[in-house]
Amino acid sequence: MFDKPAGIPRHSGCYLFRDAHNTIIYVGKALSLQQRLSSYFQKSDALSAKTQAMMASAASVEWILTPSELDALVLENELIKQNQPRFNMRLKDDKSFPYVAIDMRVDFPAPMITRGHHVKGVRYFGPFADVRALRVTMDELLQAFPLRSCTRHKFNFQERIKRPCLLYDIGKCSGPCVKNIDAASYRELVQSWSRFFEGDMRQLRAVLEGRMNEASALKHYEAAAKARDALSALERAASAQNVVLDDHSNLDVIAVDFAGGRAAVVRFSVRHGRIIARSVHLVDRSMDEDAAEIIEGLLPDLYPEADAVPGVIVVADEGFVTPLSRMYLSGLRSKNVEVAAPQRGRRRRVLELAVNDASAVMGRDSLRRQSDHNVRSRALQELGEALSLPEPPFRLECFDMSHLQGTNYVGSMVVFEDGIAKKSEYRHFNVKEILGNDDVGAMQEVVRRRLSYWHEDQAHSKFRRADLIIIDGGLPQLHAAEKAAASLGIKDVQFVALAKREELLFRPGSSIPIALERGSESLYLVQRVRDEAHRFAITFHRSKRAKSMIASTLEGVSGLGPARRHQLMEHFGSLEALRGTTLEDLEGLSWLPVSIARSLYDHLQAPSEPRPTKGSVNDE
Repeated sequence: MFDKPAGIPRHSGCYLFRDAHNTIIYVGKALSLQQRLSSYFQKSDALSAKTQAMMASAASVEWILTPSELDALVLENELIKQNQPRFNMRLKDDKSFPYVAIDMRVDFPAPMITRGHHVKGVRYFGPFADVRALRVTMDELLQAFPLRSCTRHKFNFQERIKRPCLLYDIGKCSGPCVKNIDAASYRELVQSWSRFFEGDMRQLRAVLEGRMNEASALKHYEAAAKARDALSALERAASAQNVVLDDHSNLDVIAVDFAGGRAAVVRFSVRHGRIIARSVHLVDRSMDEDAAEIIEGLLPDLYPEADAVPGVIVVADEGFVTPLSRMYLSGLRSKNVEVAAPQRGRRRRVLELAVNDASAVMGRDSLRRQSDHNVRSRALQELGEALSLPEPPFRLECFDMSHLQGTNYVGSMVVFEDGIAKKSEYRHFNVKEILGNDDVGAMQEVVRRRLSYWHEDQAHSKFRRADLIIIDGGLPQLHAAEKAAASLGIKDVQFVALAKREELLFRPGSSIPIALERGSESLYLVQRVRDEAHRFAITFHRSKRAKSMIASTLEGVSGLGPARRHQLMEHFGSLEALRGTTLEDLEGLSWLPVSIARSLYDHLQAPSEPRPTKGSVNDE
């Protein structure tokens, strides 16, 4: 760690850590630079493991003063996006989603679909998830509010020859090229488009209905029919926008979902009770940022302009919007912004919709990575280089333990080959030698039992040799695995331990952690392998615990052995259902003697001892 620089100001601003190659590795913001930077120059024991790794790579620090902490928030966002520092979460926007753009800088703007960068002076609506549905909507809107949809070159040509194109003849253009509509009237059509994409249908319906009724009263039936057709087109265009709030509320819903070192942030814009836009941001977390920190870092992207900020922000927890975030939103809007965390009602249902959507985004991102052979190859290459392995590890095995207060100890082994789960080779282990709460001893037993097949003929062994064995845990579990290998005289096995919280890797013979680069494919692969081992262990443990509970509950019923207990569970489905059955139902089972049925019924109706709750499970 380099020495703390002198003269750090007490002002607000951003600070940038650089490595020996002058590359920016971390960007942060602070209300007081002196106070914040001083926290990095402490004894290593006082720092988190990830901060230790960052400071070990840093060679210098510099800072940029800002007028306020809010300005530092905006500057931090820009610096992270420009430099993508290794130890920052990666901010990735959703420029691939289509927007509707209307250039307000010209007299007769034409709406168009774009995926490019936003330009000042152009109004954007969206983003939209389905470009095909968006094109249909725009086509219907042209019938109701006929803006021009031609290119500037086409407009100039028609203006020069003083003749409109076919779109004017079929009623999908108001003919500004031939001065059939003045600039003021055209602006009214533009405002109607804007109101539609902002979700305000009531005013548009009222305008069109008024035109239709007025024309009909004057017996201008052609104009009335035109207004009627425009009203029908508006209804068809609006049909794709679902009403989610009947009170015509204007609010935004923000949801966050996590998967290892990545997070998805989904924002639904609800205007006049309709979801009119959705944005998605994928984030690579660096320092285990929580939902509040992620939302705070994304605010300049979510709300670049004052017009985008609604009066209400709905989140799962009010703590997701920090005081600094509230200051930013209220300052941008020039009014207070309400933050709500509904527990029931319509707003809660919209929140659940956003939460489910964020979860689906993470699922799609995970599936994309798993299905791409190039991505998997890069992950294995990166992992091999980070761990200094002789070659990329083709076969990975990962071990995890699970127990309930030291009982029903089980271990799991999951297998990944070429970055893909090979479930046919997953294995469960019932821990037999360890009594009580001893994770290290249980890990040593399970690894030793797996390694007992290490030197078998690979053509006939039920275990192929692994290129890398991942131990879910820290240094104690790693040492246990090493002892297991040493007890069998095995030296050609590669171990690595993955610390649960910090997600740092430890190699045998060194206590210095290895931090895989945030957002890297190798880190994603390791997290996925670890999570799969954890899931597999917990599933087996719960199954075993349920069987143990059934056996202990039905113990003492004369004549009720394992086979009949199994038949009972097959028939009733659960212990709770068995307890709720009647004596007549039990006596009606043809394979259960009447005397045993009566004994079982009496046994189930007797008061039972309290059982451990779900919260007491130690999911190691």
